[in-house]
Amino acid sequence: MSEITLETGASSASGAARDTLELAISGMTCAACSTRLEKVLNRLPDVEATVNLATERATLRYPHGALTVEAAKAAVERAGFAATETGALQREQTRARHEAEWRLELRHFWIAALLTLPLAAQMPAMFGWWPLAEGQHDLVPRWIQLLLATPVQFWIGARFYRGAWASLRGGSANMDVLVVLGTSMAYFYSLAVTLADRHDLHVYFEASATIITLILLGKLLEARAKARTTAALDALLRLQPKMARIERDGVLVEVAVDTLQPGDAFVLRPGDAVPVDGVVDSGTSAVNEAMLTGESLPIDKRAGDKVYAATLNGDGVLRCRATGVGASTMLAGIIRLVEQAQGSKAPVQRLADRIAAVFVPVVVVIALLTFAGWWLSSGEFQQALINAVAVLVIACPCALGLATPTAIMVGTGQGARAGMLVKNAEALELAERIKVLAVDKTGTLTEGQPAVTEVRAAEGFTPDGVLALAAALEQSSAHPIAAAVVTAAKEAGVALAETEEVRAVGGKGVEGRVRTAEGWRAVVLGSPGFIAEQGASVPEAMLSELTAAGRSLVAVACDGRFAGLIGVADRVREDSAAAVARLQGKGLRVVMLTGDHPATAAAIAAQTGIVDWRAGVLPGDKAAAVQALGAQGERVGMAGDGINDAPALAAADVSFAIGVGADVAVEAADITLVRNSLHGVADAIDLSRATLSKIRQNLFFAFIYNVLGIPLAAAGMLNPVIAGAAMAMSSVSVVSNSLLLKRWRPGR
Repeated sequence: MSEITLETGASSASGAARDTLELAISGMTCAACSTRLEKVLNRLPDVEATVNLATERATLRYPHGALTVEAAKAAVERAGFAATETGALQREQTRARHEAEWRLELRHFWIAALLTLPLAAQMPAMFGWWPLAEGQHDLVPRWIQLLLATPVQFWIGARFYRGAWASLRGGSANMDVLVVLGTSMAYFYSLAVTLADRHDLHVYFEASATIITLILLGKLLEARAKARTTAALDALLRLQPKMARIERDGVLVEVAVDTLQPGDAFVLRPGDAVPVDGVVDSGTSAVNEAMLTGESLPIDKRAGDKVYAATLNGDGVLRCRATGVGASTMLAGIIRLVEQAQGSKAPVQRLADRIAAVFVPVVVVIALLTFAGWWLSSGEFQQALINAVAVLVIACPCALGLATPTAIMVGTGQGARAGMLVKNAEALELAERIKVLAVDKTGTLTEGQPAVTEVRAAEGFTPDGVLALAAALEQSSAHPIAAAVVTAAKEAGVALAETEEVRAVGGKGVEGRVRTAEGWRAVVLGSPGFIAEQGASVPEAMLSELTAAGRSLVAVACDGRFAGLIGVADRVREDSAAAVARLQGKGLRVVMLTGDHPATAAAIAAQTGIVDWRAGVLPGDKAAAVQALGAQGERVGMAGDGINDAPALAAADVSFAIGVGADVAVEAADITLVRNSLHGVADAIDLSRATLSKIRQNLFFAFIYNVLGIPLAAAGMLNPVIAGAAMAMSSVSVVSNSLLLKRWRPGR
């Protein structure tokens, strides 16, 4: 079973507040179960419900206050299942309970196997592979067979009877109904033959017992494999440390992470895992954030930088202040998104759901027709019964219900490990169909912060001298370009000079006096037009060259003479060009949408290899541009990071938010890329293709067992025991195939 959580405040498409309720469901055994329960829950007023067989979870969304937990649980119980409210339990306790249930099932299997083994030992004699002595009808006396088969049928197999009764009481049939019908027919026929002392007829105690034992084995293997599909999520949960170090009276003291509150100070020693999200107050170190971003290189941290829970400190000491604790950490957000995606349904699963809804009744009809056809044509009741049993046993739809959710669980888990957070399964499916990718410029293709790219000095001045004059005036300004100039001066080793009479001229620039080695100098900086107004003309050739390159220009004049030009630009990320080329290599048309000047847009497009771009696009126009691209009949993706990208992200078929982006962009996106790189979009598309490939393979495996098995069983070519083994292995093969997704790695 899974946890139950109540999440309030989600919004519907109409904007009305909606609640989300997640229930842990027990008693589901196959796709027919989950389909039936989903129908029952969707009949509740204003409720939208999905049921996931692999996660054993029902997710209900409804208008705020329209449904209580008790009413939802009552509906589940009316459908023949149980819903458990386990939100208060810790994950470790839930995992321990699952382990206890596993051990109990394992014990039941071994008891069933020991009781069944003597029965199965005489199967070679049935097929003529082991000759019997004259007058000997069975290797094992029939009354001993009866004693061995009865506890397997009614004690070990009681779970199937309970499940069948609950299903029928709920108004439909599931896998348990098929198992109970098949094994009970074989058992009671054998019981009648034994009581009548008809040694001229075969008994099939070994068939009923062996079928139940094999199904139990299949369930055990399936449960263990399903547990492995959540290994990525469990690994994330284990990352966060349980203890944190705080400083009291100059001494480091360990306290429980749960006791930390926002604003509390904590200390990271070399090699420590970060306990909560925070900001560095002092110290320098390199922090390994691979567990969140998938990026292997450590990130340098200093005062003012953010640190995240579960990342690993390097060889420095950092003193930090908590900003996000408990459910507010990035790690907790990742876990919530992964769980949400694992519990959602991909559109491709609708086919399996529709089939599962009618599958069991159809199989029962086929079994009845098989029985009637064989009895009427051959007159052999025994053969007709066995063939009907084989049809019932081979037809279990377990694999059909596991085909999609197990692949989604493994795929989203692998994505989380690689720094990709998939919000829902539909996004994962649609990502592989994208033909056009619209990308924002600032913060997506570029670093999102202006930086000095070049300094041009006039005759009589040096680049460092121009930078020193500009930085002196800009050092008290909070403007992004001013910060870029000051940062460039510090990186160049230029000392910030003393200033006086500094005055900002609104919308134009700054003027003041700067103390230099030659004495106080009158300095003016700002736009080239502002400098020209002061009588210091800017050379046209220099101005044209930098303007054509898409630079924002800061002109500097000293004592009435033009001193130089500083080019400022938002630098392209180092890997943007390679990421764009990789996306184009996958057949995607990459379109850049930006509100920037056409010259700047053209320069960025040239550097990144983008041919199709639109400049001067306002936020509302970005959404319209995405819709226009989609109107051409192609699936459109959108990648962005800012508040102004949210409308376009919402308008796209699949949207990607760069992890450094604004919260509203992350909320609007279908897939969040924790790593600040457009390569994440290519990785997400690769993951989508790999996951959908597994889903298609799983559906093939699920269908092929039934498409081939049912006709063979109806034709009398499939022994019930072999049918039971094949049915058990169908589920195991589907889950095992999904686990092969664990081999997927980003960047391939």
